[in-house]
Amino acid sequence: MNDAATLRRCHAPALRDWGRRCLLAMDLSDTDAGCLADSLVQTSLWGVDSHGIARLPHYLNRLAHGSILARPDLRIVRSGPATAQVHGGQGLGIVVAHRANRLAMEIAQETGVAAVGVSDSSHCGAVGLYSRAAAERGLIGLAFTHSDSVAAPFGGHRPFLGTNPISVAVPRQDGPPVCLDMASTAIPWNRVMNARREGHALPPGVALDEAGEDATDPQLARALRPLGGLEQGYKGYGLALMIELLCGPLNGNPFGPHISSMYDQLDVARRLGAFFIVIDPARFAGGPMLAAVVAQMAGELAAQPGQPRMPGDPEQAAQDQRLRDGIPIEPGLWLEFQQWSARLGITLPDAGEAGAA
Repeated sequence: MNDAATLRRCHAPALRDWGRRCLLAMDLSDTDAGCLADSLVQTSLWGVDSHGIARLPHYLNRLAHGSILARPDLRIVRSGPATAQVHGGQGLGIVVAHRANRLAMEIAQETGVAAVGVSDSSHCGAVGLYSRAAAERGLIGLAFTHSDSVAAPFGGHRPFLGTNPISVAVPRQDGPPVCLDMASTAIPWNRVMNARREGHALPPGVALDEAGEDATDPQLARALRPLGGLEQGYKGYGLALMIELLCGPLNGNPFGPHISSMYDQLDVARRLGAFFIVIDPARFAGGPMLAAVVAQMAGELAAQPGQPRMPGDPEQAAQDQRLRDGIPIEPGLWLEFQQWSARLGITLPDAGEAGAA
């Protein structure tokens, strides 16, 4: 097989170590480098390849251009008994978001509920990282973020809002949290970027070209359809707009068309926001039994015809498989790994061809 077309698999520890060493070479602290590398690899383990280790080269690129700062001046303002603002100082969005979410968990354990906003940050990866972290501590986590204009509003075809995801996670007794993590668009824009890099087609009905026609060629895609598609897209559009208001204007950040592009203008800071709500279920009537009831509900669903799964269970199944078999690295991404390893003087992670145990 042509080496350039080889699909490889890397095991999670090797990818974590490689990512951490790359980030240390870009002047991140050891704590922040580990946080970011762990988060990206964990996202890949869940099978969310649009937001996993594939995004590391982009973050390295922005660090090199100075639009993301390796050692930001992070500022926290406690604005009330259950509220706070985290000013990200143009830092790495995942590192900033973890700090804000930890603060929300701390406040919720004090007061029962917390709302923490983020300003002046950057792309914060998969928002399920944060809601799950809360649920793993017995709390209920909600996480939101926004992005630059890549999604068409319902009734239009020019990009205006971002993919604007939402995640909600609830603890489950004797099992991983139940976690909804979804974009408000048909697919995330990073899936378009991955398809461009690897030469894949997009599925029909998820993207639009310049003229507002369906685009399956990722090179022609100019906007994503909102979740719900041609007939029901008002649902995804409305959700995206409300998330935009929570993450953008509420936190003093720009919205939609006023946010610089993720993959263009690499020397311009993006000033992205996020919003975290954490609830302590123990403050409510059903709280003491909530995790047990969630587990009961999952069991009853699994006994239904078709064995429906709870949100987050497919990601858990992907993690089990990828911990065993390794994380797939597509040829174009491996080339980017090679280029950054050479540039930073970092040894490539061990990788085998796909199918090799």
